[in-house]
Amino acid sequence: MIMTRIRLIHRINSFLLTGLLLVLLTSCHDNRVFEESIKIDQGTWAADNILGFSAVISDTLCGYSMYIDVRNDISYSYSNLYFFMKTVFPNGRIARDTIECMLAGYDGKWLGSGSGNVRFNRFLFQKDIRLPVSGSYRFELEQAMRVEELKGILDIGFRIDKVN
Repeated sequence: MIMTRIRLIHRINSFLLTGLLLVLLTSCHDNRVFEESIKIDQGTWAADNILGFSAVISDTLCGYSMYIDVRNDISYSYSNLYFFMKTVFPNGRIARDTIECMLAGYDGKWLGSGSGNVRFNRFLFQKDIRLPVSGSYRFELEQAMRVEELKGILDIGFRIDKVN
């Protein structure tokens, strides 16, 4: 009777330990394929300053989600931020997009996280898309706010995650 209880306790402990290891291993899995952030000099983004990101994509069968990160201070004069995005595929094909990111609500309150004078926002702009060609992709972001100098933008980031 005592041996049966000991075996039962040992099996339960083994089961719990195995479950804990599986949870730890799957929670440590990172689907991030690419992430980079570019600091904007003196918080002023000139209209001719095109930000470039290069990412190598090897898996053409899975889906990817793409994000733009914006860090701004509260001196930014607008509630939104428009970008032109140019994607250059490894085979030379080019795609262009216009992207709007809302940085403040209709009530004028800043969106995103942060405290003090700095705010951070992450915007999903492509969800579960396939990149059809393996190789090096080039993503170029250009501010499209129709001003020569856009003040209050501290840095812009670009991120690609693999979708499970």
